[in-house]
Amino acid sequence: MSISNSKKVSLAIAAAGVMPSVADAAQKKGVYNLMSGIRDDDAKVRTKAWQSAGEVGAAAVKPLAGVMTNKDLEVARAAKRGLWQIVRHVGRPGAGNTKREVADRLVELLGDDQPVSVRREVLWMLSEIGGRNSIEPIAALLSDRELREDARMALQRIPSRTALAALKAALEAAPDDFKLNIAQSLRQRGEKVPGLDCVKLIPTKNTNVKPL
Repeated sequence: MSISNSKKVSLAIAAAGVMPSVADAAQKKGVYNLMSGIRDDDAKVRTKAWQSAGEVGAAAVKPLAGVMTNKDLEVARAAKRGLWQIVRHVGRPGAGNTKREVADRLVELLGDDQPVSVRREVLWMLSEIGGRNSIEPIAALLSDRELREDARMALQRIPSRTALAALKAALEAAPDDFKLNIAQSLRQRGEKVPGLDCVKLIPTKNTNVKPL
């Protein structure tokens, strides 16, 4: 290899090392600016911040979730709106791998270390952008009395066979007071559930009305 070519290779390697660090710095700055705006006392600044959250992306998911339970209700509301803005931004057609990256960050927020209010909101966010990697963590919450309804609806809304299979498996293990709920989700997915009639179709009063 000539000296000239050797220098070119060295410069290329150096550039490759610099580019990720520059990108990381820009990402950190984006998150910092977003969170500063979310916490600002000025309503206009907060609004501008959460409306721009979609461009910041997955890196802002956990910081925003951490502010969703802020004592200042307006700040908490701005954080929640910002997180939803990210979800809808990556849920658009052509978003590519960014949707999966955001969904993976959201799944990490389903643990017991998070407040119930945050986990509930995250379940509904995953109902819009969750994929196969989200199904098992969501299904695990079907046994949680505080979150099982939200988990059920998330699985009902995610259009995948894996989600449908999770609902079928849950029906077998569900306590009696929750079986009808899961059965309803299965019917919404086009499945027949013998032996568990829809409550809406069961008459609550006697009637003398006869068919024509």
